Amino acid sequence: MSWSTNTDATSLNLWKLALQSSSCLSLYRDEVFHIHKAAEDLFVNIRGYNKRINDIRECKETAVSHAGATHRERRKFLRSALKELATVLSDQPGLLGPKALFVFMALSFARDEIIWLLRHADNIPKKVADDFMDKHIAELIFYMEELRAHVRKYGPVMQRYYVQYLSGFDAVVLNELVQNLSVCPEDESIIMSSFVNTMTSLSVKQVEDGEVFDFRGMRLDWFRLQAYTSVSKASLSLADHRELGKMMNTIIFHTKMVDSLVEMLVETSDLSIFCFYSRAFEKMFQQCLELPSQSRYSISFPLICTHFMSCTHELCPEEWDRQCASSREKRHHIGDRSLSLCNMFLDEMAKQARNLITDICTEQCTLSDQLLPKHCAKTISQAVNKKSKKQTGKKGEPEREKPGVESMRKNRLVVTNLDKLHTALSELCFSINYAPNMIVWEHTFTPREYLTSHLEIRFTKSIVGMTMYNQVTQEIAKPSELLTSVRAYMTVLQSIENYVQIDITRVFNNVLLQQTQHLDSHGEPTITSLYTNWYLETLLRQVSNGHIAYFPAMKAFVNLPTENELTFNAEEYSDISEMRALSELLGPYGMKFLSESLMWHISSQVAELKKLVVENVEVLTQMRTSFDKPEQMAALFKRLSSVDSVLKRMTIIGVILSFRSLAQEALKDVLSYHIPFLVSSVEDFKDHIPRETDMKVAMNVYELSSAAGLPCEIDPALVVALSSQKSETISPEEEYKIACLLMVFVAVSLPTLASNVMSQYSPAIEGHCNNIHCLAKAINQIAAALFTIHKGSIEDRLKEFLALASSSLLKIGQETDKTTTRNRESVYLLLDMIVQESPFLTMDLLESCFPYVLLRNAYHAVYKQSVTSSA
Repeated sequence: MSWSTNTDATSLNLWKLALQSSSCLSLYRDEVFHIHKAAEDLFVNIRGYNKRINDIRECKETAVSHAGATHRERRKFLRSALKELATVLSDQPGLLGPKALFVFMALSFARDEIIWLLRHADNIPKKVADDFMDKHIAELIFYMEELRAHVRKYGPVMQRYYVQYLSGFDAVVLNELVQNLSVCPEDESIIMSSFVNTMTSLSVKQVEDGEVFDFRGMRLDWFRLQAYTSVSKASLSLADHRELGKMMNTIIFHTKMVDSLVEMLVETSDLSIFCFYSRAFEKMFQQCLELPSQSRYSISFPLICTHFMSCTHELCPEEWDRQCASSREKRHHIGDRSLSLCNMFLDEMAKQARNLITDICTEQCTLSDQLLPKHCAKTISQAVNKKSKKQTGKKGEPEREKPGVESMRKNRLVVTNLDKLHTALSELCFSINYAPNMIVWEHTFTPREYLTSHLEIRFTKSIVGMTMYNQVTQEIAKPSELLTSVRAYMTVLQSIENYVQIDITRVFNNVLLQQTQHLDSHGEPTITSLYTNWYLETLLRQVSNGHIAYFPAMKAFVNLPTENELTFNAEEYSDISEMRALSELLGPYGMKFLSESLMWHISSQVAELKKLVVENVEVLTQMRTSFDKPEQMAALFKRLSSVDSVLKRMTIIGVILSFRSLAQEALKDVLSYHIPFLVSSVEDFKDHIPRETDMKVAMNVYELSSAAGLPCEIDPALVVALSSQKSETISPEEEYKIACLLMVFVAVSLPTLASNVMSQYSPAIEGHCNNIHCLAKAINQIAAALFTIHKGSIEDRLKEFLALASSSLLKIGQETDKTTTRNRESVYLLLDMIVQESPFLTMDLLESCFPYVLLRNAYHAVYKQSVTSSA
């Protein structure tokens, strides 16, 4: 080399060109050879070659300063060339046959440029590092993968073409060349005749039948023939028959197109070298994701991981011998790296897509929020003010922008943030949707499943996050607002199906069904647990504290005027529209959990009531049989303890049951909208249970009906909750007696309500401000549940209750103390409410115990009093 550079100008120019185009060469994998340093060290020790040392230094400077830019332009050209080639071949795959050589040339050129960049990126000075960074490398790799995919997909097309080429043209031309040879020894003649015979015997039918071709023997014979004809004293010299050599090389290439397409792809486009440049590989991937225009090509990086197992070389026995322990260890190391990198790339792509989707959902939720009814107040106010200002001639405040203004475009060039997000998402989703699956070291990866799993996790967190639940301040989003946000979120997620072939319905089912349970699959609280906790611990607790009342006329809980104003408006969380929204969110399972939680609180109240009954058991037993003896009843009543506590606890139970009835009614409305035929079938089934039906069968029907939101004579959830209170130390007879005495206790305690200032009945709300109207529901439901458990007659026990209650209330009509009878008429109305609420009592029965004229007069008095107070 040193001699030729001094004597041959052509050699010198080629040598300089090589030094100027690269600064290092690959020895093995990531081991490189620095050519400038090695050449300089060589010429330093040779006399008369100082000039060459200067040439080397000049070439090194040129390589560092210009080689990067030169190769960047080459990659730019190759990107456009491969793109055009891939586009043409995808449209006309039949061209793969005649253009196969161009395909493999393009693949090898692109591979060489990628490996050059990879090799030099880690071995150049930092000051010129920008020239050796290519943010568009993913695009070049992507088009390489497209060409590889075309070759694999249309392999039979190429086989068909080249089988016909070999038999119809190559065999004929080779036979003519052999016939025209002046000298042809026997051995060479036999080999070339076998070539012709092999090619002539080929047919298209072999391709159609799926026959496996193997031309390795033919290629070995060609190597043998070259050896025979290349020795110095050969009779047939290959150097004198160049046409024969060219033709045979062409034929060998054609045979590879038939039986060695996969090997040709590995030979010309293998990028397994990336396995040993993990840091640079990951950096290229991050740059690809950061550039929106390149994110559509990010699938190239996981696809490269499928090449990694090709880096085990057959000339390296330690890696090739799978029986060797060290071989297995090295293969496992490469395999594990390929799996980890592929997993990391797909996971990052899915995360990026998930983040874009989340941003779009946030924007859409904001737009949906603008359409909520609460925002129309300002618009109405502005319209009214504008009208009044117009009349007075004054200028009003600037008009507020209406929802939808953001969709009005005056200039197509104006790009909104939402446009950018959708563009970035479509680019990335193209990449995720590009390959249905990929096999890496006998493991199958499905990119779409990564996106699906990430969407499930993010959707779950978003739903819980959108409740905006604050444990400290006990603030939570209104169910209707959360439902609006969830629907906006789901609309965006449904649109993802336009970009990626994923089953978004499966995501909805998995996430929303988990939200109907107490905890999700990760053990985190759901919207069911959050709303159940809020309604029980915040809203209903404030009801029991006297800050909120249930208004039957409005079917909602309403804040009462108090000194300490509440941080929330109860009506905005409990009216029929909000309860329907809650039913939509929680579904039947979630509403069942809400009911069970409510029943647990009721059962704890009933347990306390039973304790109070046990404390007064002797007195109550006597009162049960002495209700027709006024003097004795008065004396016994004075001996009762905790009367107020009994009424308060029964009122709390009534409030909880009233809230549950709102929830059940809302659930029925929602289900009737979604599944009307199924709900009507359940309703018909419930309404036609024969009276003589066994109670266990009836309870099963009631449980089905309750799950559909239908009201039942006996509440199955309450029966289950109270059944759990059975004690082994108390006999069933004693339990039954306590249940009967509890009803007696409540009945004889009702007259004490008349002395309470808050017990006044309000016709406007169809109830009392201290919620004692809820006692009607509590008495009926508790009696039905308790006597179902103890197998007693519900109707008889309620008749007994009605007799005791009416007797006790008639006594206060004879009282002269205005303090104890201030709201006597309002309390009388409780009897009417109890009968109206009960499926077991009738107005005829009430008439026999309590004169209807008293009820009529009571209604007249409370209505008259309400008119007077309002005036």
